Amino acid sequence: MEINLISDTVTKPTPGMMEAITTAKVGDDVFKNDPSVNGLEEKVSDYFGMEAALFFPSGTMANQTAIKLHTNPGEQLICDKYAHVYNYEGGGVSFNSGVSCKLVDGNRGMMTAKQVEESINPPDFYHSPLTSLVCIENTTNKGGGACWDFAELQKIKKICTNNNLKYHLDGARLWNALVAKQENPKDYGKLFDSISVCLSKGLGCPVGSVLVGDKELIDNALRVRKVLGGGMRQSGFLAAAGIYAMDYHIDRLSEDHQRAKDIGKVLMGLEFIQKVEPIETNIIIFELDEAKISSDNFLKILEENNISIIGMGQGKLRIVTHLDYTQEMHSHLLKVLKGIG
Repeated sequence: MEINLISDTVTKPTPGMMEAITTAKVGDDVFKNDPSVNGLEEKVSDYFGMEAALFFPSGTMANQTAIKLHTNPGEQLICDKYAHVYNYEGGGVSFNSGVSCKLVDGNRGMMTAKQVEESINPPDFYHSPLTSLVCIENTTNKGGGACWDFAELQKIKKICTNNNLKYHLDGARLWNALVAKQENPKDYGKLFDSISVCLSKGLGCPVGSVLVGDKELIDNALRVRKVLGGGMRQSGFLAAAGIYAMDYHIDRLSEDHQRAKDIGKVLMGLEFIQKVEPIETNIIIFELDEAKISSDNFLKILEENNISIIGMGQGKLRIVTHLDYTQEMHSHLLKVLKGIG
């Protein structure tokens, strides 16, 4: 039994999803003639109460497109120091859009409205980059699947409005936050100028993300997606997986969250664990007491038991629960962890 917990991107389509893929009605999406892609885009835009949506091959491309549309070269966006758009998108912010990042020292990937306000460069001071965009990530990947306080997001929106800044949400795992906090997706649609959501993480799709916004933004996003090489043909086979996932795989995320909390509870009871970050969703980030067991030895023990997790550097390790992580696997993992020592 192989147990792969390096990410929630390792899942395979369920039988129901595979049937949806193989029976999908498709066309040529480059000509906007694929009925399944059009259906997915309409479904996601309706879900958030926004005007339009566009299907992308990856969340990085969706985020990079939004940043390109909200900024001009030489400008600056504000994000937390843990933000995916800064740490894990290959420097695309500078490469694709010619903008820089003002990094905020937040808490587990979440910054306050006060910190955002203090990070805005004076618009009349031409020696510094013009601040034009604020980027939020919910849930925070590097912050351990943490969920933002919606009231704080509203406060940041007010700062953006008062300072003529655009507001983008990297919602790769927003589905997890919505389930964990029982929030209304349309509240997010009212707040942000653009939202990207990933279908290939918690929802178990093989490929795909969607960018949502007003009609003008999405019309322009179509051109940027083309420039970035994101135009696909019979991508309705992939979109059909997204439609199926939204129908059947959102509510079940609570199972992933509970298993993550179970794992965290066991980890906190082990004498060689130095720290476990608070667990709200499906990500567990923890640190070992290297004087008692090294990361290499810990990972080797897991590997010998056919369990894969990931190292994040700086002594941190990460476990991510997901659709393919069964109760049988869960029981085995907990037994192995309890036996280390």
